[in-house]
Amino acid sequence: MDKINQTFASEFLLLGFSSYPKLESMYFILILVMYLVILTGNGVLILASIFDSRLHTPMYFFLGNPSFLDICYTSSSVPSTLVSLMSKKRNISFSGCAVQMFVGFAMGSTECVLLGMMAFDRYVAICNPLRYPIIMSKMVYVLMASASWLSGGINSIVQTSLAMQLPFSVLKLACADISLNIITMVISNMAFLVLPLIVIFFSYMFILYTILRMNSTTGRHKAFSTCSAHLTVVIIFYGTIFFMYAKPKSQEYPGEDKLQTSDKLISLFYGVVTPMLNPIIYSVRNKDVKTAIKYVNYV
Repeated sequence: MDKINQTFASEFLLLGFSSYPKLESMYFILILVMYLVILTGNGVLILASIFDSRLHTPMYFFLGNPSFLDICYTSSSVPSTLVSLMSKKRNISFSGCAVQMFVGFAMGSTECVLLGMMAFDRYVAICNPLRYPIIMSKMVYVLMASASWLSGGINSIVQTSLAMQLPFSVLKLACADISLNIITMVISNMAFLVLPLIVIFFSYMFILYTILRMNSTTGRHKAFSTCSAHLTVVIIFYGTIFFMYAKPKSQEYPGEDKLQTSDKLISLFYGVVTPMLNPIIYSVRNKDVKTAIKYVNYV
């Protein structure tokens, strides 16, 4: 009898910023500009890491992966957001929701692991410079990146499949037992959020210890400069995630619209602003990247 009473959704209504219709044109222009910056910035960074032989190192190989990841992640959701803002089309199909959910989980999980891999790469480069070419050989760093993408994809398949089997594809709207979804989500968070963060933390503890022991001021400055971009991205990435998880959820009381709007703006920051900042952060203090970008633009 329960199965007969279950309701399956064929599409979902996206409210977006419909509570503020006068601001939707401004949001459209803002998101469009940021999306173009994401495509251009990350695209140039990828081309530079491919065509400039000076960037054919593990560090820049790992740098190209998040750039490609950011393009995939934003392209899965931003175009549909722009269409909804412009055409007032608020609905999304069940399959469209599934695709967005899969890409979102896959890209988010992969980026977490990649950030951990990049921290380990910096640890080996600074703490074991003489053994760096042996430890971080081409086979090793390609396998590390491949493992990041594979594990992120598998995690996304599991999470998306479990969610799509529910009467509704959104856990808050599901009218069925979601205990299995919660368990797998907890395991996923431990594996893809907590574990990489532990690797990043201990990597930078050893890096800091090694840097403080350096006698050369120039060496210290170079080591700090090498790590500063990655550390900045880590802080922004994890800071946004933890803020989204830690902040109180919107409740049913006066002023709820404002809280929900703040939730959407935080999601916008995580989904668009962070990918836009990444290529800027990685290139602004890196002479090699700046030189490579100039070379790509010249060609």
